Amino acid sequence: MTPSSFTTILLVRHGATATTGTVLPGRAPGLHLAVHGTAQAEAVALRLGQLTKKPVALYISPLERARETAAPIAKALQLRAVIERGLLECDFGSWTGKKLSLLSKKAEWKSVQNSPSTFRFPDGESFSEMQQRIWATLEKLATKHRGRTIVVVSHADPIKAAVTYAQGVPLDLFQRTVISTCSVSAIGFTGAGPVVLTVNSTASLRELSPS
Repeated sequence: MTPSSFTTILLVRHGATATTGTVLPGRAPGLHLAVHGTAQAEAVALRLGQLTKKPVALYISPLERARETAAPIAKALQLRAVIERGLLECDFGSWTGKKLSLLSKKAEWKSVQNSPSTFRFPDGESFSEMQQRIWATLEKLATKHRGRTIVVVSHADPIKAAVTYAQGVPLDLFQRTVISTCSVSAIGFTGAGPVVLTVNSTASLRELSPS
């Protein structure tokens, strides 16, 4: 593997909102970062700014919480945030905005957790479609920025689906991976296939490199 053939995509989940962990927000508009989420965004921007190999591009989900997370990153890296709809949150359909405490009581919740490959959100997207969408988007961006490092700001489920796909983990097991707010996960794209460099990192990124 030569350095010129290795493309790194750093996947950042947006910062915390007032409803993170209690509501299934989906693509509903008007959801902004909480004060803690803004602090998280500033912190991850600082971490990304310490990378030896500087990112050359920044792509973001169009939702407010992603744009607000990207703002300090763009400033720290001196990059313009480019909206990429392929990085959107999963379309949760009629479940959008519902409390997780209520959704977890539904019979379908077992499928969401234990066999997501079989589940489609009512009036929304299936997990399989979400995974295909995010992976196709990352492959497109990796091809565009071959041999470079880029940052994408997205959401927990798409990032989780991308990381597990890169690892060869079946979609039905992807719920076993945790993607925390403003964590960084990294996938390297090579001619021989993807490699996962880190998952759910909230520590220093200074020494991030393929072994």
